[in-house]
Amino acid sequence: MTTLNTQHLRSYPQKPKQVYLYGTCLVDSLYPDSGIDAIEFLEQQGIEVLFPQGQTCCGQPAYTSGYQDEAKAVALAQVAQFPLDIPIVIISGSCGGMMRHHYPDLLKGENGIDEFCQRIFEFTEFLVHVLKIKLKDYGKKEKIALHTSCAARREMGVHITGRALIKQLSNVELVDHNYESECCGFGGTFSLKHGDISGAMVKDKSKHLLDADVVRYISADWGCMTNINGALSYQKKALRGEHIASYLLKRTKPTNKVNSDDNANK
Repeated sequence: MTTLNTQHLRSYPQKPKQVYLYGTCLVDSLYPDSGIDAIEFLEQQGIEVLFPQGQTCCGQPAYTSGYQDEAKAVALAQVAQFPLDIPIVIISGSCGGMMRHHYPDLLKGENGIDEFCQRIFEFTEFLVHVLKIKLKDYGKKEKIALHTSCAARREMGVHITGRALIKQLSNVELVDHNYESECCGFGGTFSLKHGDISGAMVKDKSKHLLDADVVRYISADWGCMTNINGALSYQKKALRGEHIASYLLKRTKPTNKVNSDDNANK
């Protein structure tokens, strides 16, 4: 069953003093700089960030493959890592969707699970709706594209909040690429079980991003970027994706002001 985005139905808390960061297994294992950048960015907003060392996978691969018991065991292990009643900020929309929308069914009857799920916030959602952040852009002028995970679009509305953040960057031109809402073909174990279909899908996705003629594309999901970057590398193309947490941190650092001023004077 498809879970629709219900952003407009939920209420948002005031700016908290503390949050947990859920880094996801891909970030923890392969792209730790994105997690560190997300922590630094949140700390710059005056928030203390807690990072439980025991966190692992959210259980989504097992869940979507039909292994309910295994997924439940993984999910319960994650819930135990976040005991404090503070927001849990997740730097992956698809993982956020799993924990907010699918944990209630997977862990039905477990004590406090509904309250836990209400503490889940995807990173861009948290910046826009909880922090109501206002960004000042110190980076040079450039054109970028935005890729949003299809699951994260449906369940967490990242196409809305990601776009809202990038639109605040005065020196960034956001280029709409063709078929932006279409899946990149990753889909977790789908890319392994249906390799030919997945390969055709990511070939189309990478072509549309290349046709946009941008210097980089931005995303909030490393699963998608791993797939797309791999396809671009295989095609020997220079275009690559960057996690939105790293991109925002880089562009909002005042140390980049010289680059922006120099570019404006050209």
